[in-house]
Amino acid sequence: MTAIGWRLAMQAALYSPDGFFVRPGNTPADHFRTSVHASPLFAGALLRLVERVDAALGHPKAFDLVDVGAGRGELLTTLLALLPDDLGRRVRPVAVEVVPRPDGLDPAIRWQRDVPENLTGLLVATEWLDNVPLDIVDTDEHGRLRKVLVDRATGTETLGAAADPAEVFWLSRWWPGPGRIEIGWPRDTAWADAVASVRRGAALCVDYGHRRQERPVLGSLTGFRGGRQVPPVPDGSCDVTAHVAMDAVAAAAGTPYRMIRQREALTALGVDGARPPLTLARTDPKGYVRALSAAGAAAELISSTGLGEHWWLWHTIGVEVPLL
Repeated sequence: MTAIGWRLAMQAALYSPDGFFVRPGNTPADHFRTSVHASPLFAGALLRLVERVDAALGHPKAFDLVDVGAGRGELLTTLLALLPDDLGRRVRPVAVEVVPRPDGLDPAIRWQRDVPENLTGLLVATEWLDNVPLDIVDTDEHGRLRKVLVDRATGTETLGAAADPAEVFWLSRWWPGPGRIEIGWPRDTAWADAVASVRRGAALCVDYGHRRQERPVLGSLTGFRGGRQVPPVPDGSCDVTAHVAMDAVAAAAGTPYRMIRQREALTALGVDGARPPLTLARTDPKGYVRALSAAGAAAELISSTGLGEHWWLWHTIGVEVPLL
């Protein structure tokens, strides 16, 4: 098979008719664990942000709640169950996804492929940008930056033509120096477009990522299948993902923002992972077991070696809404 650039390879591997996210019967939760899948505590924390945005907007008659990269609608389903009655009556939930609408999804959730425009409310994207396809360049033995090509069937890589001017322009600002570089401008564009769809309210991106001073020398491209990390062969059999250049994404949106780690955000929103007191085991054994389970789920969400390392990128548009 002819080798192609990684951006085209990822697009085909993830989103073609037989791609990883699109093919029937394949559920992402079977292959990797996100904060949404880990615990409803994550949705509970987001609920507090929804309520803050709603208050800042003056409790509008219609509140847009948009989940970009919605998977199978798990986050919106949980949020709708948690919303207080008044807000629940005003919320207009929209799931943005490339796959067909799942059977049995709450009919109140609108399902579409593109981000709607002129939103008033909150747009959320959890682990979406890491699956936006991108190209990779590497430095050859002569110090020249060249595009990395890949065989879709085997994952074998070769070096192709010189990096093009757009790639060189992006990396000169965001990922300087020799080595393997993941060209993040497609993620910048995707997030800028998503934020621009919010007329008034806020946008939240939650994802694995890095900043300019801590770029991975060998890049971060990898694969996931069946709950295990695997080589990123772009044949449609596995998730192919790369961490996000979060500072580049943040700057591209062109609106005020704050960026913190998930462990800091969730702790401030009441998810602390503290074990229940042992006295509860004597007075209320069942309650103790429930509290212990919740503490374990919370600990996973804020772990400094796992989901807690996610970045939260928070933009406000037309209103002042503190993240913490």
